[in-house]
Amino acid sequence: MFSGIVEEAATVVSLCKEAENLHLTMKCSFAHELKIDQSVSHNGVCLTVVNIDEDKYTVTAIKETLECSNLGLLQVGDKVNLERSMLMNGRLDGHIVQGHVDRTAKCVEIREADGSWYFKFEYRFDPEMAKKGYLTVDKGSVTVNGVSLTVVAPTNNTFEVAIIPYTYGHTNFHQIKTGSVVNIEFDIIGKYISRITRL
Repeated sequence: MFSGIVEEAATVVSLCKEAENLHLTMKCSFAHELKIDQSVSHNGVCLTVVNIDEDKYTVTAIKETLECSNLGLLQVGDKVNLERSMLMNGRLDGHIVQGHVDRTAKCVEIREADGSWYFKFEYRFDPEMAKKGYLTVDKGSVTVNGVSLTVVAPTNNTFEVAIIPYTYGHTNFHQIKTGSVVNIEFDIIGKYISRITRL
C-alpha cells in the first residue's frame, strides 16, 4: 500500500530483457536501505526488489505489467518515480494507492499557469469499466506515474491535474511532454462504492 507521495525520481541504469520479463536496475539514494522482497512503487507500479548492489537495485516486471503500464517504454537515463510502501503509523499525506496501475493515458496538453502547470491526459473510455469506478471525478484523487493528484475538469476520457513547482522538479513530471504515456490508477474508494451500489 502506498500514499502517492514520491520519495525520489530515480534513474534507470540498466534494462535487461529475459524471455517475457524485463529486469530494471535503478540508482537511488536509499538503495542501501532496501531489502530483498521489499515492495517499491515505480511510476505507480508495485514491484519487488530482487537484487541490491550498493546504490543500485533491481526489480522485475512481467509481461502483464509491461502490457498495462509504461515500464516497457523506459530507456536508460529515464527518471522513474519511487515510493516505498506506506508505514501504518504515519500520516496519509496523499491518498490510498495500491500500486496496481489500471491503464495508461497519453498527455495531450501542457499549459503554464503563472508558476505552475496544468497537464491534460486522455485515456480510452470503457463504459462498462466506468460503471465499476474506473473513472475520474472533479476534485477526486487519481495517481499519475505514482503521484497522488487532485482531478480537475474531468470528462469521460480526459482529466487535468495542476502541478506545483516542487512536484514538477522532484518527480518525473518535468520529463512529460505532449504525447508521453503515463500510468494511471483510479481511486480505490470509488471502485468499492461503485461495486457496492451494483450489488
